[in-house]
Amino acid sequence: NEKVTRRADYTFRYNGRLGRHGWLRLTPAYSVKLVEKIMDDVPEDSFILDPFSGTATTGLVAAERGLSAHGFDVNPFLVWLGNAKCRNYSKTELARLQSAIDEALAACKTLVGQDHWVPNIHDITRWWHPRTLSNLAALRRALVAQFGEPATGADASDLAWIAFCRLIIETSAAAFNHVSMSFRDEAAAYGMEQVESLYGEIVAAVARGAGVELRRTVSIHFADSREPARVGDARYSHVVTSPPYPNRVSYIRELRPYMYWTKFLDTAREAGEMDWRAIGGTWGVATSRLHGWVSDDPALPASLGRVVSRILDTKEKNSSLMANYVRKYFHDVHLHLRCLRKSLKKGAVLSYIVGNSSFYGVQVRTDALLMESLRMLGFANVASTVIRKRNSKKELFEYCVRATWKADGKYESQCFDARRDAPETLALL
Repeated sequence: NEKVTRRADYTFRYNGRLGRHGWLRLTPAYSVKLVEKIMDDVPEDSFILDPFSGTATTGLVAAERGLSAHGFDVNPFLVWLGNAKCRNYSKTELARLQSAIDEALAACKTLVGQDHWVPNIHDITRWWHPRTLSNLAALRRALVAQFGEPATGADASDLAWIAFCRLIIETSAAAFNHVSMSFRDEAAAYGMEQVESLYGEIVAAVARGAGVELRRTVSIHFADSREPARVGDARYSHVVTSPPYPNRVSYIRELRPYMYWTKFLDTAREAGEMDWRAIGGTWGVATSRLHGWVSDDPALPASLGRVVSRILDTKEKNSSLMANYVRKYFHDVHLHLRCLRKSLKKGAVLSYIVGNSSFYGVQVRTDALLMESLRMLGFANVASTVIRKRNSKKELFEYCVRATWKADGKYESQCFDARRDAPETLALL
């Protein structure tokens, strides 16, 4: 691991200049370049699944390459965004969109200075200067009059709202000088003419990406990765994905401004509920529920118990909470893999990009625990490769864990002995 580099081209930063991939900047998104490298080995007749679709990087790469694919996500905003990114748009649609946006911008001038709806975001002026906030609200009012609320059309009007999401973040005090989001000391004041001009530039950039025809359209679906899910009778030959990492970062932290402005969220409690449904995120009510959460599944990797015990043994103030967090994270991952088997073709190949973590000095080797779960559940050819060194602590890395599903509709629990079947896993833990 000493020789592994940071590989900035294998992070979300690489995506920003790549058309549709760069429409919205989100740090959970993994690199287009990494997904393309994985898909270099995927045959043209493959059917790909991304059960943690997120910003639809996997689905969009598949669409660009003419491959069949489905994406699943538990966040309705990401399902909406993913479908908009993976859809083809005709020149006629884009021309009509531009004409409608021009009308909305003209109408905006009559709405300046009036009271309009703003989202229920705590300390909202930390995000936007009051003048900017007023002008954004006026533009939103004009867009609703022209296109209706977001996610009601499933057509080119979605592009107007994606551009608006980009606008709200670019006019905010949010700063991206960290792996996640921080804030500048003071939000800038944007006049209406500045808001309109910047929005027009963003619309043009989004339209350029939308004007590049995809070789195949790909669909993203609302689904919980811990439950059996597939679309119709689809059976998948490849899984290419990157689940949230076990770092206790809110699954929707950076998504919240977009989700509030597009009305996918209304309250902080709703955000907490969504984090509770996700793998690996905690926010609000999700954190409080961790205290009382108890696994009802005794058939979890034995190594997980040892890692949890080490976290508890640190006797730190929140060691009990963190131990339960790690237990629940890998409980949910194991449940996901167990359910996934029913959706796979015989010989299906899995590629999971994961990152390890550390709690109070206790290493949590996500790749090793994932490998143990895969072997317990009957997967074969399980292996892990270090992808890159992460930017924060020196012991944090990203890995590609690969496996093959050999069974064909037969996925009974197998007798698994870690010392016999995976001694290297024990050594890692």
